[in-house]
Amino acid sequence: MTQHSDIRDRILADIASGQLPFGARLTLDGLAARYDASHMPIREAVRGLQGAGVLETGPGRTARVREVRPDFVEELFSTRAALESMLIRQAAQHITMEQVAGLEAIEHELEAHLAREDYTGALTENRRLHAAINDIAGNPEAIGIIDRHWWLITALWQRVGFAPERYSGVVADHRHLLRALRRKDVDGAGTLMGAHVIKAKFDLLTRMENLAESGTNLRDAS
Repeated sequence: MTQHSDIRDRILADIASGQLPFGARLTLDGLAARYDASHMPIREAVRGLQGAGVLETGPGRTARVREVRPDFVEELFSTRAALESMLIRQAAQHITMEQVAGLEAIEHELEAHLAREDYTGALTENRRLHAAINDIAGNPEAIGIIDRHWWLITALWQRVGFAPERYSGVVADHRHLLRALRRKDVDGAGTLMGAHVIKAKFDLLTRMENLAESGTNLRDAS
């Protein structure tokens, strides 16, 4: 991994964890000190994150962590729904039973985290499952876009909190997705994935609305 891509991933991780909150102002000097790096890789990492829509250009030589509003979440999930539906269709065409078994093992780990009420661990396994399905499809350009989005989605879920009742629907969706993949049902897998992502969008938007109604700013939530 190059230095600037390592720094990019560390910035994304800090956004996801809330150490760099939405709307935070960033400077090259501050980031260089934070990540113990020279300005050149910092500048390249910032430029890449600006291109991905994670950071916005600020005055002078500054950047700002993007403020996340409902209309942006709508766009983010609409893009993700289209791409993940396409990818699972591609995966279903040539998936092997060994690969299906691997996906089922990840889902088993996710459900084990839920049984322990470890919702952070469940979110990690959820990402693993989606990433594994996408990898089977073998479309690196689409996967790159989804990966960039996932950091912001993770950051949002960290802010709004995890609703235990949401995961019963997630588990049911995953089990249906895995059945469709085992049967190599291309159309069924695509339809199920699209609905799965859109339901997540509605859940996230509802929790954002509830925060707003309570008077809590999203950047201050945890």
